[in-house]
Amino acid sequence: MDESLVRRNTVEVVEPAELTELCHKSGHPTVYCGYETSGPVHIGHMMTVQKLLDFQSAGFKVKVLFADIHTGLNRKGSEDWIAEMVGFWKECFVGLGLNKAEFVRGSDFQYNREYVHDVLDIAQKTTLNRALRSMQEVARDMENAHTSQVIYPLMQIADIKHLNADVAYGGLEQRKIHMLAREILPEVGYRKPVIVHTPLLCSLKGPESKMSSSVPDSLVAIDEAPESIASKMKKAYCPPTKESNPVLDIVRYLIFPRKGTLTVERPEKFGGNTTYQNADSLDSDYVSGKLHPADLKTAVAKNLAEILEPAREHLKKKGMTLPKQKTSI
Repeated sequence: MDESLVRRNTVEVVEPAELTELCHKSGHPTVYCGYETSGPVHIGHMMTVQKLLDFQSAGFKVKVLFADIHTGLNRKGSEDWIAEMVGFWKECFVGLGLNKAEFVRGSDFQYNREYVHDVLDIAQKTTLNRALRSMQEVARDMENAHTSQVIYPLMQIADIKHLNADVAYGGLEQRKIHMLAREILPEVGYRKPVIVHTPLLCSLKGPESKMSSSVPDSLVAIDEAPESIASKMKKAYCPPTKESNPVLDIVRYLIFPRKGTLTVERPEKFGGNTTYQNADSLDSDYVSGKLHPADLKTAVAKNLAEILEPAREHLKKKGMTLPKQKTSI
């Protein structure tokens, strides 16, 4: 089993020795990642899909949880709309290449007696302070948060057990919940999961904001037209550094894993065409000034549109578009 593929582009593994041991066991260990099915599927989600593809290629069994009950608890929309969104999200993930994963709907098992018992047991073993700290990753407005949102992280912990996951994977924003899971799960009869985190892809507007459907220029949806991608990339935040640079991050975390290279096309008087074999050499040329941000953005827009083409075509073939929310909570 290729452990280096699992570790690629990660920012944290808890614990490294446990991952190594897992990768050397016979059989196919299970990795799970959960998603709230609200809003468009965008390149921030694609980053996690890419890592799940790495797990799959390394020999793991991949389980994707479409957390419809969690989405409702977090007050994201009506039950009917959330159900529609689950179907849309599944086809988006298939279009991105994750066609060998097991897709699980939360409501398929989260009302079961055993599951509810475990959630209540976890609640008994978790202090309110710990639950509230974990909840901060769920509720953006803590002053007006609802009790349902406290249940959310407790369910996330139970999900690991009931999906029989060896690895819990997510973005770094999931850290508090995942670390609580490692602490609590042995107390409810389940092993400590290995935790794997990848960085978050920051908004195209810059690190001060998140990708949000209410700010269209902050993200690129996976079914976005090439012309729209080019327009958004042209306006994207692109500082003269590699830190907090969404354009360079798109290359490192999405384009190189999919294509292996990035070719920047430009006239000879501006340096001519250059093909980069890895993200580090690209970062170096960009930070030194050898690569102009306009040329970088043009190349990224073109390549991003190309790697999203299969997803666009898959959704078009299925006749699927983002379901419109008719009611709100």
